[in-house]
Amino acid sequence: MNHTFSNRSRFFSFLLISFITTINSFSQEGIQYKVRTVAFYNLENLFDTINDPKTFDDDRTPLGKDKWTSSRYKEKLKNLSKALSEIGYKTINSSPDIIGVCEVENIQVLQDLVKESSLQNKNYGIIHFDSPDERGIDVALLYKKEVFSPTSFKSHRLLLFKENEFRDYTRDQLIVGGLLDDEEFYFIVNHWPSRSGGEARSKPNRLAAAKLNKRIIDSVLKLNVNAKIISMGDFNDDPIDDSLKKVLKTKGKIRQVTLESLYNPMEKLYKKGEGSLAYRDKWNVFDQIFFTGNLISNTKESYSFWKAGIFISDYLITDFGKYKGYPKRTYSGGTYTGGYSDHFPVYVYLIKKVK
Repeated sequence: MNHTFSNRSRFFSFLLISFITTINSFSQEGIQYKVRTVAFYNLENLFDTINDPKTFDDDRTPLGKDKWTSSRYKEKLKNLSKALSEIGYKTINSSPDIIGVCEVENIQVLQDLVKESSLQNKNYGIIHFDSPDERGIDVALLYKKEVFSPTSFKSHRLLLFKENEFRDYTRDQLIVGGLLDDEEFYFIVNHWPSRSGGEARSKPNRLAAAKLNKRIIDSVLKLNVNAKIISMGDFNDDPIDDSLKKVLKTKGKIRQVTLESLYNPMEKLYKKGEGSLAYRDKWNVFDQIFFTGNLISNTKESYSFWKAGIFISDYLITDFGKYKGYPKRTYSGGTYTGGYSDHFPVYVYLIKKVK
């Protein structure tokens, strides 16, 4: 089995040399391949301007600390829609087919987002549930309706408790099943508990999130051992941390992958020194996409993994000051900077032979 994966790696190295871009496809030796992009983006506090009395969203209101006005909200939507529309575009001349997002306040901000000029002609559908997070932020899935047809969706609650035994409310994990073109796929969108209070002190919460993610994956595989599952999100952990390596047992090298394991291509990027966010001059890859081993195969007849990346464009980067080189965020040190997010988006390409 490992021999097969090794051959596949060489096969795709050759494909890169012969790459020709078309819309959502490329050809090699006269064979046409269809390409689909799966992306994830932490939208960094995409809030509307309305005060929700049930959540701690006061800062993101016109009278709040951030002075979050309609004009700032509209600029944020314009910026994020531009970034989303360009993920993977230089390679396949198309915006992502599947997009997981987090740090969104409600369904309305997502509806406003997909109506922006950069996205409005893409015909994105939205799957969203309200999470019990105290700030009111949720995860969601956007999908191109002509590409993906949802058949099932469920929001799984992560139950956490503080030292005083009171609930620690956080984000749910969303799973969506459906047909990507004519193939069954499952997409899980995550936003695991933060490192607030310190990495070590908050670690148990992320281990609990990893266990929930594993239960979701195992429950799908119990019904269909051949299910193709892609889990994505802001995990607030790096690919080498215990939540990924010890609980989910993700593999970072293709030759280690079996049909029973999960492959995390972001581990290679992390070890190369790349990052999706920075803190105190240290780069992390908290934003990750990993998936079941059956997406690593030599077959050309169904979708399989091609490559992964972190989407970084000049306009997404802070170009001056203390945080030069960091992702260009909306606020920096409490000052409005009109940026995008404190994270870079991540993505993977899936390909298959066109019949």
